[in-house]
Amino acid sequence: MVTGGAGYVGSHACKALAAAGYLPVAVDDLRRGHDWAVQWGPLERVDLRDRMALDAVFAHHRPVAVMHFAAFAYVGESVTEPLAYHENNVGGLLALLDVAGRHGVHPIVFSSSCAVYGEPETPRLREDHRRRPVNPYGATKMMCERILEDCAATGAVTAVSLRYFNAAGADPDGEIGEWHDPETHLIPLAIRAAVDEGFRLNVYGSDYPTADGTAVRDYVHVADLAAAHVKALDYLLAGGDTVALNLGTGVGHSVREVIAATETALGRPVKTVDAPRRPGDPPALVADAARATALLDWRPDWTDLAAIVASAARWHTANGMLRRPA
Repeated sequence: MVTGGAGYVGSHACKALAAAGYLPVAVDDLRRGHDWAVQWGPLERVDLRDRMALDAVFAHHRPVAVMHFAAFAYVGESVTEPLAYHENNVGGLLALLDVAGRHGVHPIVFSSSCAVYGEPETPRLREDHRRRPVNPYGATKMMCERILEDCAATGAVTAVSLRYFNAAGADPDGEIGEWHDPETHLIPLAIRAAVDEGFRLNVYGSDYPTADGTAVRDYVHVADLAAAHVKALDYLLAGGDTVALNLGTGVGHSVREVIAATETALGRPVKTVDAPRRPGDPPALVADAARATALLDWRPDWTDLAAIVASAARWHTANGMLRRPA
């Protein structure tokens, strides 16, 4: 069962699961997911907080495990609507664990985030870095991790919480890609600023203590994230213990570097506007993912920023950057 299986990372995980021999059952209420992204198994249109409907899905499909992606994920929106984020993200997990437990489904792969760390205190973040999120979105992810840890201590679940950094790129085969409304991620916004004459990309902060003054992030390809989720599932089904793991390339790239890669991929300039720093945006967020390599034998295949950006540009170009995919 893949909650949020009609979303960006969830749909890519469904494709990876199908390739690995699993049947992914996408559970999504489609408030923010897309039915066109569900291509490798059935779609059950259910709000996780509807325990009766969720119970029927478990009874019908009898899943061996759950991958839990379903969540609201806009940082800015979480600041203005914190109650909605706690109700949806934390409340959804509580309902899911209740129903899964009644059906004897214990392995959970949880989509977490580097937002649990807050302001970084080291050049690369390890899993033992203190967790002090600076926004409600990160706080909900930290709370969900804590709930899973508490339940694991009783033997009710075994869980892998995957804290990924900046998800990026699109399916190499061009079948699915990133589509948010509104879009807040840098790479699709940079692509839009290249192809939409009336749109300009806001560069939030040009005075950071980085090589070119713009913020640095660790961009990890969505196909690599999907592969890590399958490896985490296999790890749990083989008897693995509850753990939290970072997913990233270990290399940071600045906003200006992403803009340059986008211009190379499309052969067009990216129109930009300098804007003030956003509150809570640190100068750099880069993963130390050595633990995921050691425990899951996971390594990112996509380590070149130009290739990551080009995969996104191909998908957006093929589907029409300014219209919703069919």
